[in-house]
Amino acid sequence: MNKIIQIYPWVDNQELKEVTKVIKSTFLTENKYTEKFEKKFRSITKAKYAIAINNWTMGLFCCLKALKIGKNDEVIVPDITFIASANAVILAGAKVVLCNVDPETLNISISNIEKMITKRTKAIMPVHLYGNSCNMTKILQIAKKYKLKIIEDAAQGLGVFHKKKHVGTIGDVGGFSFYGNKLITTGEGGIITTNNKKIYDEIKQLKNHGRKVKGKFIHEKIGYNFMFTDIQAAIGLAQLNKLKKIINKKLAIYKYYKSNIKKNEEIKYIKKLDKTLSVYWFTNIITKQALQLKKFLSQKNIESRNCFYPLSLQPCYDNNKDIIKKYINKKNSLNIYKSLLSLPSATQINMNELNKVIKNINSFYGKKNKTIGKFS
Repeated sequence: MNKIIQIYPWVDNQELKEVTKVIKSTFLTENKYTEKFEKKFRSITKAKYAIAINNWTMGLFCCLKALKIGKNDEVIVPDITFIASANAVILAGAKVVLCNVDPETLNISISNIEKMITKRTKAIMPVHLYGNSCNMTKILQIAKKYKLKIIEDAAQGLGVFHKKKHVGTIGDVGGFSFYGNKLITTGEGGIITTNNKKIYDEIKQLKNHGRKVKGKFIHEKIGYNFMFTDIQAAIGLAQLNKLKKIINKKLAIYKYYKSNIKKNEEIKYIKKLDKTLSVYWFTNIITKQALQLKKFLSQKNIESRNCFYPLSLQPCYDNNKDIIKKYINKKNSLNIYKSLLSLPSATQINMNELNKVIKNINSFYGKKNKTIGKFS
């Protein structure tokens, strides 16, 4: 029996064709293809500047360094996010102040942010979790009131808009991940977006060994090697050409699940804010029996995923002086972790696979199946 995988990238001859061009050119490192990729990304997000980076964790680190955030500074980070959000802050030398998340949107709790602002607070890091926009209007108001910077972790936010502005371009600086399970992929890799020329120049220099001009051996600052490659850019360009189709397919998957999973009080979906456009990177359901359902689906050869484990409960952060947990409701965070399940959401999932997942979910809840409508 074939296993239904929770997520995998849509890669075909389009990527192969573009990569072959790069290989034949013999110039594999960051060059003209990377410039094309950055340009195309700017056109999609309407950001003034885009900087391809070796991965988004290092992208976050560069954002923090460009904003001069470091020793003794504090950055407010949601408790439910992938661990890279917090680790980048620690790597920059600053402290992570964990903030509760809203159990309906799964994004940073606006009502909690102001309570944890101190003289050391320098930035807020909203994470647009699962392709669902944070309330950037309120976050901008808070940042302005307290003169704080905003670093948008839009790792999962490609194609997501808040009041007609693409996430990742609303704060001072932001960016996206192209890891293998994201909406589009370059294998590894990420991109930083900003509308601030000074931040752009700082990051370009930081990722290029601290030098302003690539290929020369004069280094004006201490920098690092966070360079992209043209092989990655070639894959990325082919992926961006599919972006609209991917987004539409993800929406179709979400709607099909929602229409055919029998309605009951046990299942809810992530709440979307008004005047935002979500992208359903994963189709998620919220249920008190998420852990049991995951085990049940696994027995049926269906893969699913839990929510990100709360940062406040991570073993690696036990007694860690760089992680401030005093504002966190750990019970709330643990309940969120235990109640969210990501269903199979690969762009290339077929009708038979979707119906099998739906049939087994309905069976778990004692519901009879009768799938309706069409999926494309």
